[in-house]
Amino acid sequence: MQITRQADYAVRAVLHLSHNGEQRIATSSIAEEQHIPPSFLAKIISQLSIAGLLHTSRGARGGVTLAREPKDITLLEVIEAIDGPIQLNECVGENGACAFDEGCPLRPVWCDAQEELVGRLRSTNFAEIMAKS
Repeated sequence: MQITRQADYAVRAVLHLSHNGEQRIATSSIAEEQHIPPSFLAKIISQLSIAGLLHTSRGARGGVTLAREPKDITLLEVIEAIDGPIQLNECVGENGACAFDEGCPLRPVWCDAQEELVGRLRSTNFAEIMAKS
């Protein structure tokens, strides 16, 4: 399993904004410093804004800021804002998605792995990440 490039870029953009506090940052500056194609970043910023993670403003003094404090934004929120809910295998979703369903000896393994991954991403916020850098 690998997160998409778009989700990786989104995480890097939010981390960049986390380091800049409440200061508005131009998307062109984020794109340049994080090596993200500007047109790709525009779409990412839009998705993060719709998810309520960023505030955007246009004009000469426009830019992007976090909608909440870095300690209140988790990796899971950012990744799911871009990629949707994390699902390691179709069988961890609604019952009946797999022909083997409950009788499959692999389903508990996939469910446990997903629970651990989602739990880790949910418990990791951007303030913690900044403290480690």
